[in-house]
Amino acid sequence: MDDVLDAVGPRLRALRRDRGITLAGLAATTGVSESTLSRLESGQRRATLELLLPLARTYDVPLDDLVGAPRTGDPRIHLKPIERFGMIFVPLSRRPGGVHAFKMIIPARPEPLEPTLQTHEGFEWLYVLNGRLRLVVGERDLTLPPGEAAEFDTSMPHWLGSADGGVVELLILFGLQGVRAHVRAGVQPSAHGGSRK
Repeated sequence: MDDVLDAVGPRLRALRRDRGITLAGLAATTGVSESTLSRLESGQRRATLELLLPLARTYDVPLDDLVGAPRTGDPRIHLKPIERFGMIFVPLSRRPGGVHAFKMIIPARPEPLEPTLQTHEGFEWLYVLNGRLRLVVGERDLTLPPGEAAEFDTSMPHWLGSADGGVVELLILFGLQGVRAHVRAGVQPSAHGGSRK
């Protein structure tokens, strides 16, 4: 029990930083004082239901995620799709902080959309499952068929959409700046029993 409670503070700090929220902003949203939140994150104050409920509500995560409670009973994962920018995002990971995994669905349209580039902090890796993805990153304008992958720094202007107006399904790994997906490709056995690129 002590180990579980000791891990709450770092988990809360990682979640707040991942969401880009300041302690002052969190205090204003939850009604919990900034000093209490700071002591909670540093482990100087023990987590209570009274403190965790407004945080779970603000972060829109189950209370179990804040305390790292082991899952019991039903092994199914109940995914909650999120609709943003006319696309559907299905969260596949629930751990606060670190790399987040999503299934993304770009619905079919009568005419493909024109790119509207955006930037934000982070790094993204994607893999096309179905359909033809149009990916614009900086000056590059690419079409990726199923089975192709790409990774890029999201601080560069970028846009994702359907190349032909059809449905596109892809997997996305997204992390804050400096957190990248590590993919090993072209690894072959060496003469000494190890591996080489």
